[in-house]
Amino acid sequence: MDPEHDSATGRKRSQRPQRTHHEVAEELRARIRSGALRPGARLPTQARLAQEFGVERGVVREALRVLRSEQLLTNVSKGSSATVAPDPVRALTGPEAPPLPTTVALAPRIARAFAAEHVEIDAVCLTSVSLTLALGEPLREIHAGRLKPARVDVRVLLPSRDIDLAFPVAVGQHGDDRVHERWLAMRNAQGQVLRHNLLALRSTHGIDVRVTFRALPFTPPVKLYLLNGAEALFAHYTLTRREAEIGQEHLETYDAQGTRSMLFPFRQGAGRRDTAFVQQSHQWFDALWETISSELVLTG
Repeated sequence: MDPEHDSATGRKRSQRPQRTHHEVAEELRARIRSGALRPGARLPTQARLAQEFGVERGVVREALRVLRSEQLLTNVSKGSSATVAPDPVRALTGPEAPPLPTTVALAPRIARAFAAEHVEIDAVCLTSVSLTLALGEPLREIHAGRLKPARVDVRVLLPSRDIDLAFPVAVGQHGDDRVHERWLAMRNAQGQVLRHNLLALRSTHGIDVRVTFRALPFTPPVKLYLLNGAEALFAHYTLTRREAEIGQEHLETYDAQGTRSMLFPFRQGAGRRDTAFVQQSHQWFDALWETISSELVLTG
């Protein structure tokens, strides 16, 4: 599971000596999306960015290349400061937007979905961490008075606590329950945060909110987000071998980096292929919800 999961359980992450280019890109991306770096603005030089983030200049260069590939930056070269793209929101959510990591693609699309009078979000995932993180932006917009949907309905399908998960699992240690218990604690904590943050909108803003979880009898090999009946975002869970810290031990596990899974967007009305995918995805979700899924209680 992703390191971001630890924030939902209140556990401290282990300190690393230097940020990766993914982390630098994520921070700069957040500044672009929040408006701290406005369209057309020039970024500080690579040398100044390297000093700010405490990294080598090569790490900054890789981060800028990532943001250029996402069409958020232009003029990325060795001898000049990069420039924020003229329309970064469109670069992330427009019809020409390429597949992007979940941390990049999901939040702006969720924010756009919250502009509707009736917000409907369905999700199939291993945990709800990506969805919880992505909801931060529209919740801030609601609290600032810039958004106010009348109703929000969220349905989430998560793996049951009672199954043998395909992943995450310990490498070569069949029957080791520690990895499963860690996943279960994170699943429950993240789900509780998601539900609490949304239900709070009832008392603070008078919004009609419904949040429902159900349990799947299998490990989903993919993640799927359905937004307002009009958009489907699909990603594969790609497994990697990684080290997990459980108690005082470090265990080798097979796990997926869910927040970095590449989301492929499909939109109703964007062509026969996209429309068919959105419709079939809704049918698939509803069939799981109404047949083999069961009640899920977010406790140990």
